Amino acid sequence: MVKPLSLILVTVDCLRADHVGFMGYKPPTTPFLDSLAGESLVFPNAIVAGFPTYYSFPSILASRYPLALGRDLVGLAPGEPSLASVLSEAGYATAAFNAGNPYVSAQFGYHEGFDSAQDFLDWTRPTDGSHNPHQNGSLRRAMNQRLERTFHSLGLAGAIYDELYFQYCQWMAGRKKEVMDKLRRFPAADVIVDEALTWFSGLGSRPFFLWIHLMDPHGPYYPAEKALTELGEANMTAGRARYLNSFWNRGDLGPNRLRRHLDDIRLLYDAGIRWVDMQLARLADTLRRFGRWDDTVFVFTADHGEEFLDHDGRFHAPNKVTEELIRVPLLLRVPGIKARELPEAPFSLLHLAPTLLDMLNLAAPEEFQGQSYVPFLEGENTWEKPVVVECVEGCTNPYRPEMRIGPRLLAIRDARFKLVIHFSDKREELFDLQSDPGERSALPLGEQPDIRRRLLLRARKHLQNSISQRDLGTRLRTYLREQSFLWSGPVEAHAVHPFLAD
Repeated sequence: MVKPLSLILVTVDCLRADHVGFMGYKPPTTPFLDSLAGESLVFPNAIVAGFPTYYSFPSILASRYPLALGRDLVGLAPGEPSLASVLSEAGYATAAFNAGNPYVSAQFGYHEGFDSAQDFLDWTRPTDGSHNPHQNGSLRRAMNQRLERTFHSLGLAGAIYDELYFQYCQWMAGRKKEVMDKLRRFPAADVIVDEALTWFSGLGSRPFFLWIHLMDPHGPYYPAEKALTELGEANMTAGRARYLNSFWNRGDLGPNRLRRHLDDIRLLYDAGIRWVDMQLARLADTLRRFGRWDDTVFVFTADHGEEFLDHDGRFHAPNKVTEELIRVPLLLRVPGIKARELPEAPFSLLHLAPTLLDMLNLAAPEEFQGQSYVPFLEGENTWEKPVVVECVEGCTNPYRPEMRIGPRLLAIRDARFKLVIHFSDKREELFDLQSDPGERSALPLGEQPDIRRRLLLRARKHLQNSISQRDLGTRLRTYLREQSFLWSGPVEAHAVHPFLAD
């Protein structure tokens, strides 16, 4: 009898494809993963089916488009088939370790199918990385708000006041000793890997599915100090990192002034990636010692990317679908499948779960909307079907139901062209990613009519399927689960997790 393969799925929050070494990035962010790339399948154009986190994971774990249940519902549905449920039913030990992201917690159905699921939502975090001397005391706060209104009514004086107040806050915060570990607002990768290894050590020879979701590159950017040293930047202090994060988060500054510290912000982000890479190397070493590495499929990807003023924006709010936000790394190390150069055609993460199940010789549930790409990966043929990316434009906090029912933002992307449809103002943009990889200028409406028509037809078919294939029973179960949480009185995400830009 052939021994079943196990599966490790590592997802990293906010990790854009062009900041890992095996995708061509020069700084040494991922030396371990780079070493794996030579024996792995590396997808040059892996594209998320939705973003940010709460629109990305239904496709990754359950092979479903994020808005298929309706724009007003978020997460996995109760009883919805997923990677975890299929593998659990097949006799696999299953565990999930999520580094404190509330959008992939039990409240949104992500614990189902796992024997053990830890979300670290009780992780102790500071109240704010940037100090506000007026946050305590209603009188001082009221005085500050009055001063702010007064100065802003005087034109240029408002900008001067903002700058002076910011520098004052930073001076107040800098009077106390600071360390990265105290400023960080989520458990770092070493904490999560430690928990995963503790769980793994008790499995024996049983096949397993381990999902690890890491937050180290997520803003605010407070990487492990050892990772900074590995990147040759040992002089970056916690106080400096706090200042940079506070500056980067300012809403009163435009892109030109923000660029002053862009290189340092990227450094902090890259150090978070390096720490992830170091901990994954430790994870792989442990599996080798236990003799399990050679019978384990290892998958590394991300839920979405991150913007660093590429289009004058920061973080990853769902108000655009540019490449830095929707293109992610995807590496599959599969025993028995030789590494080869994969086509440039985009691969949607909608197809990841059925592909992985096929690699484990298990059938995908009929509810999955994606398909297995194993026939492509084992042969010489390529794939050409355009991929779909969708989200609700401007929904930055899904804990607020009124934000979920905004207009849809849709992108249809093939190997060369991307069509973006803004339902908010009935506008479409077509980009030629070959001649304009930075998406600086949409093609005039009269250009490429055949391409435009083909991608529009794909968009229409997607929207039709989104409605016609909707399961009302699944939708009702998801709605009732949400109501049960609302009746129990949960605190809004931004009240508990102010670090989340999602």
